[in-house]
Amino acid sequence: MILNHLLIYQYHTMLDRSVKKDVFAKKYFFLIIGMPIIFWALAFPFIKIGLEELSPINLTIMRLLVVCIVFLILLPTMPNKFSKLHKKDIFPIFLLGFFGIIIYHLGLNYGEQYISASAASLIIATIPIFIVVLATIFLKEKITLKIVLGVILSLAGVVIISIVGKPDAFLEIKYISGAFAVLIGALVGAGYTIAGKKMLSRYSALSLTVYAFLFGSLGLLPFISNSLFEEVAAMSITGWSTVIFLGLFPTVIGYVLWYVALEIKSASEISVYLYFIPVLSIVFSYILFRDKITWLFIFGGALVILGLYVVSKQSIKAT
Repeated sequence: MILNHLLIYQYHTMLDRSVKKDVFAKKYFFLIIGMPIIFWALAFPFIKIGLEELSPINLTIMRLLVVCIVFLILLPTMPNKFSKLHKKDIFPIFLLGFFGIIIYHLGLNYGEQYISASAASLIIATIPIFIVVLATIFLKEKITLKIVLGVILSLAGVVIISIVGKPDAFLEIKYISGAFAVLIGALVGAGYTIAGKKMLSRYSALSLTVYAFLFGSLGLLPFISNSLFEEVAAMSITGWSTVIFLGLFPTVIGYVLWYVALEIKSASEISVYLYFIPVLSIVFSYILFRDKITWLFIFGGALVILGLYVVSKQSIKAT
């Protein structure tokens, strides 16, 4: 009898905690989704700074080295915060991290050597579209008219920003391989969200992010060369600060919170928020590098915000 009461009490306590956690997450959703978007937007101008001292591959290696060090410190110091890793999931998690993180960054960094930033941003803008399509196929998510309208409005805004929204905007593709590499990056970036959404049923957002980075980063070992040690030895304080910032904020915090957001909303709903990245990226570039902002950029940015507003209204009604 006493045991029954204890079990009932424990059940209601766990249920109460779960409800409180759910209410907290939904209440602060815009903060949870906003921080990754801000950090990822900041990543573009900081990558520009980092590439002055490191090659695209070596910058990726150093950035993920910082991430792995942080996660390897967290694992033994906070063991209760991590879901148990199942042996059958090790290879799928490796693939999740290798393709969704490593191939994404390598594809983007390689591609931007041979195509203009405007062309790259247009190709990357297909990620939310891929997510919506893949979410309907693999996650069986219901795509509403408001989500479609929001994607179209925000995509139109990004197109305007990329083509005519900046004074120096021009579409240039020196080698088709560059455009193809960025497109591959967009595809695997969308796949990272969809595959991760399915695995969040077995792992917490923090656990899945940590495991994906640690296993996926093993795929960078073949890319380590003498040039890495030569460039690292010559790095300035600015270079180290840039690498540490990219590792901690856009990567550690950004990727963890992205999966937290995926626990709250559907993949198709949060995908539209990615369109706000180029808007903020240009704003940050204006602040850091004094890049000019035109009225067409403001118009394109307004379309992006309108698209996000349409989707957010859909999300509010759904909850």
